[in-house]
Amino acid sequence: MGKLILVRHGKSLWNKENRFTGWIDIDLDIEGEKEAEDAGKQIKEKNILIDLAYSSIFKRAYKTGKIILDVLDKENIEIKKDWRLNERHYGKLQGLNKSEIEKEYGTKQIFLWRRDYLTKPPQISRNDIETLVKKSIFKNIPKDKFPSGESLKDTLERVNEFHKENILKKIEENKNILITAHGNSLRALVKIIEKITDEDISKLEIPTGKPIFYDYVEGDFIKV
Repeated sequence: MGKLILVRHGKSLWNKENRFTGWIDIDLDIEGEKEAEDAGKQIKEKNILIDLAYSSIFKRAYKTGKIILDVLDKENIEIKKDWRLNERHYGKLQGLNKSEIEKEYGTKQIFLWRRDYLTKPPQISRNDIETLVKKSIFKNIPKDKFPSGESLKDTLERVNEFHKENILKKIEENKNILITAHGNSLRALVKIIEKITDEDISKLEIPTGKPIFYDYVEGDFIKV
């Protein structure tokens, strides 16, 4: 029986500043590092031996995974980065303060941008994308798949590709898998494995640094 452990990265510098982070590569703050360490301790208490680890390409997720593996004395495990685990791309909202945007556009609109399954944020331009794809951090992302701003549905589509190619294949081999990623990419993954409706997914919160545990039993993910 394979196990799946999901961990949203510890708090980042921009979580504290209440900014839309999206695809901006922001680091953990001191509190976030402590949250990652505590997550490792929770996993260790359950005596789960990690076989495989994946993260997004961003340092806040990758570093969370590294800290967890250090606590588990599994520093030898390579964390495989995959852009499909990236946070939802928030388009033109990235870097902006959520409270200030709420004052400008209203509570309802910011709720739709943040929580609705289908609503996309204001889009960045093709020129912006042409500039961004030249950055080394984005070198493995096909230009035609680089988002200009994503709904949760868009995020789910790429997360589901990753899920089918990696999680399902490996967990059926009874591997124990650690995923360190982001609030929205993990909301998308939980929606897939728990079969949550489009309406109910808006209510799901993924806290920072709190492991979510699943057993894989006869083709189903059982939350434990």
